[in-house]
Amino acid sequence: MILSIAILLAGLVGLIWSADKFVYGAAAIARNFGLPPLIIGLTIVAMGSSAPEIMVAFTSAMDGNSNTAIGNALGSNITNIALVLGVTVLLQPLLVHSQLLKRELPILLVVTLIAAYILWDQFLTFAEGVVLITLFFSTIGGLCWLTLRDKKLKDPLLEEAQEDVPEGVSNHMATIWIVVGMIMLPIASYYVVEGASDIARYFGLSELVIGLTIIAIGTSLPELAASIASIKNNEHDLALGNIVGSNIFNILAVLAMPALINPGIFDQEAAGRDLYVVVGLTVLLFIMSWHLFGKRKITRVEGGILFGFFIVYQFLLFS
Repeated sequence: MILSIAILLAGLVGLIWSADKFVYGAAAIARNFGLPPLIIGLTIVAMGSSAPEIMVAFTSAMDGNSNTAIGNALGSNITNIALVLGVTVLLQPLLVHSQLLKRELPILLVVTLIAAYILWDQFLTFAEGVVLITLFFSTIGGLCWLTLRDKKLKDPLLEEAQEDVPEGVSNHMATIWIVVGMIMLPIASYYVVEGASDIARYFGLSELVIGLTIIAIGTSLPELAASIASIKNNEHDLALGNIVGSNIFNILAVLAMPALINPGIFDQEAAGRDLYVVVGLTVLLFIMSWHLFGKRKITRVEGGILFGFFIVYQFLLFS
């Protein structure tokens, strides 16, 4: 068991590190070839936060274990909202005033409802996977188009997207990081899945629960670190925007993996208990964040509610 835990932790560290290096190299290459930094930030860099979840879902689906992949997608969204946002807001209340968030929040709500419709019958089809991955690329393209159309828009999320794009990196070095990332990502994700599966068997837990808890929390650590760093720099929109963007990608790209690779029936709890929690938390996030005019503050009381909900949910999973 100690060995399985060590394998899981090493896999998670390697997964997060390799995803970061792959994105770093890909973004640098794109910049060197003249792609606008804003577009790179909204695509390659933004997708980097969900790269660990995508690779774990891909590896799980390839192994014929769709429950871990689905659990990772749903569990990561639950963790991002209830744990990451909850802890972040407990540390410091968030002021929400980003124009980009006004676009992304409704998108998150819509794609979550689409996922609910897809998962409702407890069966994933290849066609549903095609729909999800098509919506994934359409969403990215749509956000880029809207942003470029409104070039006068001053938005902290857009500024951060551009600032995260590396510059001054040679094509040679960028290529090395891309290759390193491409080699390490599947290896690390394999050991994450293997370690988590061994732990699940030892404690008699389902693969779904492992995906919802250990793997979801592990792959959401970059979002937690990014959100805490954002509030320390007084960049409130970035803390929330990181979570919203990651959740959109989790629904569309991560959930698409088991549908495309290993379609079929899955654990009924995912289509019931866990799906209700994801939809409920997404609606709650929308209510807490949405505003028509001025600024909206997410308070410590609301952060405490989210964090408390996360604790209760974990207790229900393991009870």
